[in-house]
Amino acid sequence: MQSSGHRFRDVEHHPLLAENDSYDSSSSEADMAERVWFIRDGCGMVCAIMTWLLVVYADFVVTFVMLLPSKDFWYSVINGVLFNCLAVLALSSHLRTMLTDPGAVPKGNATKEYMDNLQLKPGEVIYKCPKCCSIKPERAHHCSICKRCIRKMDHHCPWVNNCVGEKNQRFFVLFTMYIALISAHALILCGFQFFSCVRGQWTECSDFSPPVTVILMIFLCLEGFLFLTFTAVMFGTQIHSICNDETEIERLKSEKPTWERRLRWEGMKSVFGGQPSLLWINPFAGFRIRRLLLRAKKGGPEFSV
Repeated sequence: MQSSGHRFRDVEHHPLLAENDSYDSSSSEADMAERVWFIRDGCGMVCAIMTWLLVVYADFVVTFVMLLPSKDFWYSVINGVLFNCLAVLALSSHLRTMLTDPGAVPKGNATKEYMDNLQLKPGEVIYKCPKCCSIKPERAHHCSICKRCIRKMDHHCPWVNNCVGEKNQRFFVLFTMYIALISAHALILCGFQFFSCVRGQWTECSDFSPPVTVILMIFLCLEGFLFLTFTAVMFGTQIHSICNDETEIERLKSEKPTWERRLRWEGMKSVFGGQPSLLWINPFAGFRIRRLLLRAKKGGPEFSV
């Protein structure tokens, strides 16, 4: 067995923290478990708010412009319930993606004490991130916006104001799926509404004037088409990445896998958890309501409790 000093020379790509800098890995992990994750990035917060406003706009047009004025009661009820349920699931998935720790590596764990506890084998090499001063696990990458190394980081998405990583990829997949579904539903309803209004010569097809109705529906069609295209592509690439056990960063960098790949259903099970069930498409699964006292963490990108 090598001595600690020899082991440090093998792994010291960058200077480690001073020996007198204390780091308690157990307390750090516990603190992270109790932390409310929220990235304080201006661009990301604006994009997240825009996402919610666009979904609310779509819900307003579908409900008040197309469904409520309809004379077909069951048509309005069924489509109204379906669209609003999908919208709630989409926004819930968005919140879970945004407020879930994506798999951040504890900051500042690159200490001599922590290295000794790793019980490294002779000649084994590990890497230290010089930006957040942490030991980088396999497949972790540093995010300059989150200011952390993220396990199995796929990419940083400003629309959810968070990284997509090991712990929140499932919610991101659900978010893209539900946004694609409500976008497709809105486009179908717009098609029926235009047909109904033209056939009725724009009389009594909406409580709004014909020009206002046309403008609102055109904007909804543009929004629906753009969102459907974007989220359907993202959903497809995410499922492909999961089934191939390869993140987007790894694919772009053409990194050769040094890990044992979990392909297809094994990959899906590792991300969504357990055997296929309705829980896979439920963004509320595993959610526990807790009383949280938010306070901003000084010098950090996330809130802590």
